[in-house]
Amino acid sequence: MARWFNRLEEIIVVLALVVMSIIAFSNVITRNFFDLSLAFTEEVTINLFVLLTFIGTSIGVRKNAHLGFSLIYDKSPESLKRILTIIIGVISVSIFGLFSYFGFEMVQFQLDMNSTTPALGWPRWIFSLGLPIGALLCAIRSVEAVIKEWKELSQEGTT
Repeated sequence: MARWFNRLEEIIVVLALVVMSIIAFSNVITRNFFDLSLAFTEEVTINLFVLLTFIGTSIGVRKNAHLGFSLIYDKSPESLKRILTIIIGVISVSIFGLFSYFGFEMVQFQLDMNSTTPALGWPRWIFSLGLPIGALLCAIRSVEAVIKEWKELSQEGTT
């Protein structure tokens, strides 16, 4: 995908991690020195962590950085590798697609209920968008990974 899209993912992860670190550190300082706890830090940190997890997963899929057991795949003939690549791709896209679908359903429900967060009183759906959007990015990256693997298998077959 375009380089700007790759950069956008990385910027989102960095910003989420920076904001989480600043908020958590601030809460520790205020709790220890002023005996005052910042109630909003928990809900912001948890929801940013969800966003960070899914966007980070998307980056991991793009970079083929996830751990896996590949002995069977590596020892398989090329024809079986093609079948396994498609099966793995379909399963991955299906799972991330389900996460995204039900995530959007959750966001829609929160919009309909006009649900707000307890500490900040912000609309809950804003925080919940991290799940479906992150899962959708993971599905897109899974399709890219299957296409990339398929092309590599094709190049190996011609050489």
